[in-house]
Amino acid sequence: MNKQLAFSDIKAFIFDVDGVLTDGTMLCFANGEQVRAFNIKDGFAIRHAIKKGYVIAIISGRKEEGVYKRLQSLDVQHIYLGVDNKDEVFQAFLQEQNLRPEQVAYMGDDVPDIAVMQQCGLAACPADAATDVLDICHYVSESLGGKGAVRDLIEMIMKTHSKW
Repeated sequence: MNKQLAFSDIKAFIFDVDGVLTDGTMLCFANGEQVRAFNIKDGFAIRHAIKKGYVIAIISGRKEEGVYKRLQSLDVQHIYLGVDNKDEVFQAFLQEQNLRPEQVAYMGDDVPDIAVMQQCGLAACPADAATDVLDICHYVSESLGGKGAVRDLIEMIMKTHSKW
């Protein structure tokens, strides 16, 4: 893949949460609380991209306050949690941000992400994504979900734009 060409139009990143920003592990406590771990390097890259003018969005099927607060702490403005139809949210996001699909890099890890990944300019996934996702991706990070895959994608694209 010619990375310079593939990454040249990217103006926005969209990420799934479970399996992308986290490793997919969920700790469940007796009181019903559910906890996930986020990678600090991924968080740095997200904030850095926002500061450099990229639009960051999160689209996830699950909805939990802890995840929302973590994303807010990273200055993410476009947070869509509890989403049943990621494609509908993707289309609305494109309209709201006046973007074309080819200007978006989307990182997902499982079947619910495929419809959006097939439309965006750059479909990416962590190394441990589901086989169906690995088969359609333009870019597979060497990093695992929740272990720097988000940082890898953001850094690579920003470096091609000389913005890192």
